[in-house]
Amino acid sequence: MMLFESKKVLGLTLAATLLAGALTGCSSSGTESASGNAGNNVEVNASGDLLDTITQRGKIIIAMEGQWAPWTYHDESGELVGFDTEVGKEIAKRIGVEAEFVEGEWDGLFTGLDGGRYDLIINGVEITDERKEKYDFTEPYAFIRTALVVKNDNSDITSFDDLKGKKTSNSLGSTYADMAAALGAEVQNVDTLSETIDMVLSGRVDATLNAEVSFYDYLGEHPDAPIKIIALTEEASEVSIPLRKGEETEKLRGAIDKAIKEMAEDGTLTALSNKYFGQDITK
Repeated sequence: MMLFESKKVLGLTLAATLLAGALTGCSSSGTESASGNAGNNVEVNASGDLLDTITQRGKIIIAMEGQWAPWTYHDESGELVGFDTEVGKEIAKRIGVEAEFVEGEWDGLFTGLDGGRYDLIINGVEITDERKEKYDFTEPYAFIRTALVVKNDNSDITSFDDLKGKKTSNSLGSTYADMAAALGAEVQNVDTLSETIDMVLSGRVDATLNAEVSFYDYLGEHPDAPIKIIALTEEASEVSIPLRKGEETEKLRGAIDKAIKEMAEDGTLTALSNKYFGQDITK
């Protein structure tokens, strides 16, 4: 306080120097919560082009849940890891910038993207007709099937059609919640995969839907969990990266598409998929 209260030029100069040093000392590659510094609106430069802004900024701000293994989660040391986390880092590197991750609940990711609080979402987002009306999507980088999971002793549900009139649990606004509702289920909203499984195990809901590979990962960590996959969608859905619509993101989408194509051709995507899923879901 004494520095700013003093009217001496030397005091003001020192205060400005200290402030500048504090600002430049902030990391641009760390992880922040949705309420952190990255929660401020992303300013687009005078050209109106988001890729130019990202290049000048030196970092790309990526939103994800951070609690959906093996896509994006924290390991035992607390580090943010996962398939999508590494995909994000790799895309940033190929664009020539660093990746900064912002974590938040699923239903808030798109709200934040709409409000310009970050540049894009990488979080196992499936392309749907409804989402395509609002967002521009990059080329897909993974393909997944939806699994229907129930408790081991459940004999009432044997197919997706049996969900009518039953209770399911999923994240608000997710593809899986929308699918369950369309099939006539009453959807209970939760935040994480673990919570959905807990709801099934406790009998508070009859079933849950999620990515097939996510359930396999859960069963790998909890081999004694009394749940079973009883149905899978026949066709795989496309996993992609949503961006705000408009000329602002056109060049950025092209740069990401180029990076994804290179990652597919040089085997990077396959290697990351095998690392986190134990199989290649990128083809």
